[in-house]
Amino acid sequence: MSSKEKTWREVSIAGICSKSSIGFMTGDWKTYMPIRDLEKCTTCLTCVMFCPEGAIKWRPEMGKIEFDFSFCKGCGICANECPTKAITMKLPEEEE
Repeated sequence: MSSKEKTWREVSIAGICSKSSIGFMTGDWKTYMPIRDLEKCTTCLTCVMFCPEGAIKWRPEMGKIEFDFSFCKGCGICANECPTKAITMKLPEEEE
């Protein structure tokens, strides 16, 4: 019996993971990725609050928002909740 932890790819379908997504780099699940328009963004932090994976971080010391694509699953909640529509979901090849 191996004591090595399984990766998310090795967990059975509908299986329960023993730890949060912070323990797994789950960003390769996504089809779409959030792209932020800096001219429309008011830094209201709504996207930070609504991201279910904590993949959007507020960096107060830098005064900016950062997307961690290693954990973003491309769910689009950030784009849906953004009051200024500064976030759009795009396929990686559509990114400018």
